[in-house]
Amino acid sequence: MTLRQSLPLALVGLLLAGPVQAQWHDRGSMGHGDWGSPQRHADTSRPSGRITVTRLRSAEAAGALAHGGIVIGAGDPADSGVSDGLPIYEAAVVGQLARAGYDTQTASATGGQVAEITLSHAEVRPVEAPHKPVSGAAETYVSNRGSGFGLALNLDFTKPKGPVISTRLDVRIRDRTTNAVLWEGHAETAAYETADGLDNSKTAARLSEALFAGFPNNATVVATR
Repeated sequence: MTLRQSLPLALVGLLLAGPVQAQWHDRGSMGHGDWGSPQRHADTSRPSGRITVTRLRSAEAAGALAHGGIVIGAGDPADSGVSDGLPIYEAAVVGQLARAGYDTQTASATGGQVAEITLSHAEVRPVEAPHKPVSGAAETYVSNRGSGFGLALNLDFTKPKGPVISTRLDVRIRDRTTNAVLWEGHAETAAYETADGLDNSKTAARLSEALFAGFPNNATVVATR
């Protein structure tokens, strides 16, 4: 009788990200409708570190952006989900606006522009089910040379991964006098939630940097209707 055993130390799952089509349906923006598809696509059900970004600029905003005073205002509550960590994301956006050329320190009662910030989180995949620490299969066989028994064991002592949480940051810049939308965009990514929760500081820095990369010229120009 022979004994065959296979004892890997742990099972390792590989995450393969595949593209999916995403649409941004918005209320209160220029055109009052769907501004189109993101410039990049990411499967948010499997975190891969990628960020999906959409940026849109009013054709009438030429020369009005990236200078003068700007203040932070709340986004549309109807567009927002759980706002966990919103002050962290607001601070990250303020930093990007200052780098772009805005005066974020001097608040004016009137005039200038306002940046409306909305943050939303959504669970796109639940927590993994508990792993079986021991699994495998056994096999017996008989031949003209005798009989035998085969055994294969898999040992998996890894902890189940937490839920996958999608985080979306929306920013809309308006003229404070006319209330016209000059620029707006959103950035979205997904990550596993750990026992300590989401790493909002890291995510806020990544999303705000991606959203304002090349601001205000790196955006699709849209005529208001």
